[in-house]
Amino acid sequence: MENLLRPLIVVGGSVVLTLVIGWATDFLLRKADERHHETPLWGLLRRGRIPYQLVLLAALLRGSYDEAQLLESRDEAVGQTLTLVLIGSTAWLVIRIAAAIVETSYSRYANARAHRDPARVRRVRTQVTLIMRVVSAIVGVVAAASMLLTFPAFRAAGASLLASAGILGIVAGVAAQSTLSNMFAGFQIAFGDMVRIGDTVVVDGEWGTVEEITLTFLTVRTWDERRITMPVSYFTSKPFENWSRGTPQMTGTVFWHVDHTAPVDAMREKLRDILRECPAWDGRAYDLSVTDTTPNTMQVRALVTAKDADDIWTVRVSVREQMVRWLSDEHPYALPRVNTADASQPPSRNGHRPSQDGFPLQQRRYHGSTRPER
Repeated sequence: MENLLRPLIVVGGSVVLTLVIGWATDFLLRKADERHHETPLWGLLRRGRIPYQLVLLAALLRGSYDEAQLLESRDEAVGQTLTLVLIGSTAWLVIRIAAAIVETSYSRYANARAHRDPARVRRVRTQVTLIMRVVSAIVGVVAAASMLLTFPAFRAAGASLLASAGILGIVAGVAAQSTLSNMFAGFQIAFGDMVRIGDTVVVDGEWGTVEEITLTFLTVRTWDERRITMPVSYFTSKPFENWSRGTPQMTGTVFWHVDHTAPVDAMREKLRDILRECPAWDGRAYDLSVTDTTPNTMQVRALVTAKDADDIWTVRVSVREQMVRWLSDEHPYALPRVNTADASQPPSRNGHRPSQDGFPLQQRRYHGSTRPER
């Protein structure tokens, strides 16, 4: 009877104690989150309740399993398994706690500077994201190394592994040259302020927004919701357009090809009226000028401004559409057309109007003869 109750008490007691402590801790965090609305720390810490309970359970079972006298022939294997679970869950909990602290610090910083310096906020967000990935990788490597060191075979091979670490490092460096270059490029992007999450960029003719930055690759979400993934080393070795660097304000252009008789002054006034009714226009500046001419048309360019890349697109398409509609309704003669009539010919030097074949009308009947009519 005692052999049956002892393992039941040890294992069952560890599980019950884990659930009670986990519930009490979660209750305190929930109450703290309700009282302190100014910080999200306590709510973020609740995300670690599962690894927290695993740490408690593994620690309790690891310390009391010998008293249970259950599967005595497998004590070493069970103890090894509990140790591995304890190390893994501890690493998981450390990552969750670090993420909660970093995200809380970033939230406070972003709330304080979101309206004053959004570009700086995006830069810090990029740095925080990459720092968390590095921290997670370091904790994961340390946890994996700790797990391996719990096996006697790996401890015995530690000296030889350390002795060959230099050669292995050189070989790994040569083999992973591309990966290492991307990793260093990721650090350069994070702390060099070249590109940030949320920036509007043009890469290889594709316009989009930076959606994700890791240590090895970067993802750009295009305007039609496609994702372009490329190595981060691309942004450190090739030129690209970053429309969000510095101030996000932009100046856009709209072109029309109209007839030479188009009312440019009226078009300039209509542009002003269109912009006044366009919410995306920031009111900084506008202009309309004739920038080029061809034998059939002339090119009219409008300059408009907006607070960012999204609004400049809205302003441009709105101005283009409404101006064409206005010209079609009010000044249809100003739209480009193909001339099919013969051009009027200037008079000749002797006052006679030339014919279509180039000879004066009074000479046409003698075309090809020895002498024209006097």
